[in-house]
Amino acid sequence: MQIILLEKITNLGQLGDVVKVKDGYARNFLIPTGKAKRATEANLQAFEARRAELERESAERLAAAQAVGERLEGLTVQVTQKAGVDGKLFGSVTNADIADALKAMEFTIERSMVRMPDGHLKTIGDFPIVVSLHTDVQATITVSVLGA
Repeated sequence: MQIILLEKITNLGQLGDVVKVKDGYARNFLIPTGKAKRATEANLQAFEARRAELERESAERLAAAQAVGERLEGLTVQVTQKAGVDGKLFGSVTNADIADALKAMEFTIERSMVRMPDGHLKTIGDFPIVVSLHTDVQATITVSVLGA
């Protein structure tokens, strides 16, 4: 299916690009979330009429994400979980736990923004975690897992 991207999407394209994607990806994710529209003649003309407005909104979102990223960069977040004597946790620290800890520190972070490529944290210690605020803005924080 041919679609018009209404914002930059990683590994797909920039704002305004007409790309071909699988039908399910477009119908189930891109179009319902407002990230894309079908590439029809009417939608292409409507997009060109709104291009300046969309670019301005995209620039504002990027600037806001960069401001939050500067505040987040190098931040240390402490999360306390029950742990055994050997330092292993009973359970694990997930991206939702980290997002909740950041919300307690007055940051508006969704759990999907917290990237944990090595999986959940299952031991006590300090771990570098990447928070993806925008497709172009990533901040690295340190998560300090403490045993209780």
